[in-house]
Amino acid sequence: MNVAALYDVHGMPWALEAVLAEVKADVVVFGGDLGGGPYDEETLALARSVDATWIRGNTEDDALPLAVQLDGVTYCHATPGDNTPITTAITPDDDLVAMFGLSGTFVIGHTHHQFDRRVGELRVINAGSIGMAYESDVAAYWTLVEDGEPRFMRTPFDIPYAVERVRASEWPGREEFIAENLLVAVERDEAIAHFEAQR
Repeated sequence: MNVAALYDVHGMPWALEAVLAEVKADVVVFGGDLGGGPYDEETLALARSVDATWIRGNTEDDALPLAVQLDGVTYCHATPGDNTPITTAITPDDDLVAMFGLSGTFVIGHTHHQFDRRVGELRVINAGSIGMAYESDVAAYWTLVEDGEPRFMRTPFDIPYAVERVRASEWPGREEFIAENLLVAVERDEAIAHFEAQR
């Protein structure tokens, strides 16, 4: 089974549209935080046009499940029981085990950078962020899980158009988002250090 793990779109429908044009998978999983950005309604409408499985991020309605299991892999926004804990590429192994247990494969999001961590029989994979990536590069990041194995994906989108549309929005955070996430890339190492300081 091939699963497209699409996480953390954050109200950026042009980034999601670019990704969906590339997706060839048996199942699409929206891994939370579709909203929380400049064009939430448009993003949700685009997501609803796709036959997909949805899970709850920290910006979503409580009606959505916190986790789903497909083909032996658990998909959740942060952890299976809570959509807010922080996990990064450098989170200590003991903390990973405390959050996820001793075994299993988990695909998460929430911290907007891709990684693949193993601690014994435990594997934690971050799918990345489509609309607000912290990867030292402005693009949409997502993961294709092929028979349980992740393949990290990077999809370019029309950044000048996104800047124009975000600037035209009424979203209160538009100018800061443009300056810090579109005109320049968020540095991966700085973001990781920031998240680890918040854990």
